[in-house]
Amino acid sequence: MTLAAAEHFAGPPEWKWYILFYFFLAGLAGGGYFIATLLRHWGTRADEPVARLGFYVAFPATVISAILLTLDLKKPLRFWHMLVNTTPGDGGLNFRTGTPMSVGAWALLVASLFALVSFVDALVRDGRLRFAPARGLSGLLEGGAGKAFNVVGAALYLFIAAYTGVLLAVSNQPVWSDTWALGGLFLASGLSGSAALLLLLTRYRPDAEPSRGFLELGARLFAVLELALLVVFTLTLIGDGTLDTAFGFPWLLLWLVAVAGMAPALRDLAVDGLQVRARVWALAPWVVLAGVFALRAAVIFSAQA
Repeated sequence: MTLAAAEHFAGPPEWKWYILFYFFLAGLAGGGYFIATLLRHWGTRADEPVARLGFYVAFPATVISAILLTLDLKKPLRFWHMLVNTTPGDGGLNFRTGTPMSVGAWALLVASLFALVSFVDALVRDGRLRFAPARGLSGLLEGGAGKAFNVVGAALYLFIAAYTGVLLAVSNQPVWSDTWALGGLFLASGLSGSAALLLLLTRYRPDAEPSRGFLELGARLFAVLELALLVVFTLTLIGDGTLDTAFGFPWLLLWLVAVAGMAPALRDLAVDGLQVRARVWALAPWVVLAGVFALRAAVIFSAQA
């Protein structure tokens, strides 16, 4: 037994296939809310339609993520025990700063409230929801109050996007606990996937067309950051002797898909001319999203093999 293997004494979590969608959707929710906040408050008036698309993405992605995380519990119907202390004589909220699962559960709960309010606000601004209380709620988000609200929500969602990687890193599993780069890698990947998803959705919302240039630029920058962190991730595994575990067959195939997902943005950096770039991005959103999904699959399941 190697030293690296001896250090990993905890049994694998034996996650099922559906937990992969939790990691995938949590990244998209985090990136979607962050990009929406950035465009609404630091973009131009023409960027508002894409900002609303980002809020439309964040809320359902968060809800589905929470459901999938709950289903993974041994007793899903007792999920509320993660939030409320049920020990006799010691009631109150169950919030433990030293327990990653507790911090993550509360972050997801609080962020979902921000996502819900922002989702309702987007519906009101689009004229799709005319319910008086909803319009009143949307009115509260005008001006500085709305900016502060969205910034806090964006910070929470950046934390959640990175937390999905940190949660793995603090576990005692091969690959996961042998690198400190997973939080940043998952965050960069989630931002890249979110930009790609919003690019895809702009095809169905003509008034969002002016923001495509910003999204393409964001996708390029996030892809460069993601690739850099992937290199760091690989180097840290070489030092800990678990490189073969992460990149052995069949996981290498998933890594190839993940790297291919970064290719459209990286190729865009090397080409000139708007027509060429348009061709590069014709199928790019799907390729990027496939890469984001494959990266998480490779990280999560290689350590459990």
